[in-house]
Amino acid sequence: MSKSENDSSNEPTALNNNSITVEKHDIKLHFHWYLFIFLTSYFFSYFIPSIIFALFVIFVFIPYFLEIDNFYVLLTNLPSLIALALTPIVLIMCYLLRLYMLAIITRFFWSITEKKSPSKDGVIPRNIPSKTLNYYHIRSFVIKYPKYIFTKGIFPWLINWLYNYVGTNKIGKKTSIEEQICADKFVEIGNNCYIGVNSVLTSHLVEGSFGNVVYFKIKVGDNVTFGGRNNFASGCQILDNSYLLPDASGGKHYTVKGDNYYFGLPIRKIFKKNIMEYLKITEEDLIKAKNLEEKQKSIKKGKNIVE
Repeated sequence: MSKSENDSSNEPTALNNNSITVEKHDIKLHFHWYLFIFLTSYFFSYFIPSIIFALFVIFVFIPYFLEIDNFYVLLTNLPSLIALALTPIVLIMCYLLRLYMLAIITRFFWSITEKKSPSKDGVIPRNIPSKTLNYYHIRSFVIKYPKYIFTKGIFPWLINWLYNYVGTNKIGKKTSIEEQICADKFVEIGNNCYIGVNSVLTSHLVEGSFGNVVYFKIKVGDNVTFGGRNNFASGCQILDNSYLLPDASGGKHYTVKGDNYYFGLPIRKIFKKNIMEYLKITEEDLIKAKNLEEKQKSIKKGKNIVE
């Protein structure tokens, strides 16, 4: 093979008469940091609760309950009954303490990553090594384990407190979040909202295999209802008083104007005819419902006059 042929083999590939060179870099996944964070979160969150429960079992439950060999004394002895009654209480308190310790550790690691590289809107290239990309991956890993522990535990509603305490999301008061996909970081939800089952609020999207990471905050206003299986990508805004029927979804940077009912993909306002078709009702049903409502109001008004 000649020298010219060797040189030509290293040239960029020509496509449509334009030379295109794609520069590729290995992505640093930092497995040693992932392992350290997981082991620290796991063992240190169990450390203090385990000691407390072990001390209770050794010094209270065993001598005052398990070592009592007389069944009659076991049921009449006050210390034995107290030891038995305290067992589930101490167990639940240790469980809650474990969750709190896990939240403290998660907040510690999360705050470090935010100081090194704060979360912000933008597109993160994945073919160029950067501090932003590295801490994005670390933050994604940090929140996964505590999110699983909280949502799969006996008090799943504490996930709102976890997000607010750690600082991954901002969740308003009287907001209920069912079991959902993603929505664990860079999401802001207002007050008195309901996020239905299997809804997706993902502030990050990967464009293809090892493509760029599109990372924009999702904002949900006050008094918003997700019926279930509602999917919204990065950069979406759902304004106040929006009522989304099941499967009503929007793509990236989609804005729902609020003060109405919405359905479909792509999401759009639902009008009277659409509602009738969706609920399978007729004009006669609407007239009956209106007459019934007026009758109830008149009955209630009559009762108030009598009183």
